[in-house]
Amino acid sequence: MASPTVNDHHTKITNGKNDESECDVKEYYSRDKTLKLRDIYIPTCTELFYRENPLKIVRSQGTYMYDQLGNKYLDCINNVAHVGHCHPYVNNEIYKQMSACATNNRYLHDNTVILAEKITKTLPKGLEQFFYTNSG
Repeated sequence: MASPTVNDHHTKITNGKNDESECDVKEYYSRDKTLKLRDIYIPTCTELFYRENPLKIVRSQGTYMYDQLGNKYLDCINNVAHVGHCHPYVNNEIYKQMSACATNNRYLHDNTVILAEKITKTLPKGLEQFFYTNSG
């Protein structure tokens, strides 16, 4: 099983045998370095949860998120409640759409209205218009 090693600059995930050929090697900035860069480049209106000790999440799968030390967290906050993180069907559909055309609400696209029509059929009368967005 992969185990992380941490220094001031990054975390390197290896398989524990120092044989990088047998596993994916991922390098991450330290949490402190990421936080310092975030303070420079990301506006303060984009608040972090737990500002005093923010979680640094490096991957997610299903309903769980993982930090760079391999700690597992049940995600009860993000928009994961619907399908989870990295759901293969959702990923495939997103990939297909992005491969064909990446656009937004300001242009016409068939899939925009097809999805709205499908959703409308599941809702009570009077709920027929949609504003697509990537967050709550």
